[in-house]
Amino acid sequence: MIGRLAGVVLDCPDPQALAGFYSQLLGLPITRADGDWVDISDGKTICLSFQHAPDHQPPRWPDPAFPQQFHLDVMVDDIDQAEPQVLALGAKRLPGQGSSFRVYADPAGHPFCLCTA
Repeated sequence: MIGRLAGVVLDCPDPQALAGFYSQLLGLPITRADGDWVDISDGKTICLSFQHAPDHQPPRWPDPAFPQQFHLDVMVDDIDQAEPQVLALGAKRLPGQGSSFRVYADPAGHPFCLCTA
């Protein structure tokens, strides 16, 4: 095991509204609302996040021209140590990073982040 799943992030035009929908659907409270980002969580193991995407084009399942949109956040102890391991598995480094995350694509092109606390 290289890391553990930290959360699932959905791009959307209105993070607060979509978080409210899922909060009610799943019985999980909103635990963070920070501008363009909202989390719902049980505070232990489940975290679902909503990220503002100004030009969001919703998926039109099953139309492949408008595919599903999400990315995974994978928590690791040390990004510098985990990066060569995920690259060896077939991941590709993508532009974008912050002090606690880096962005990659899985072998099929889906984005995911390696994150540290």
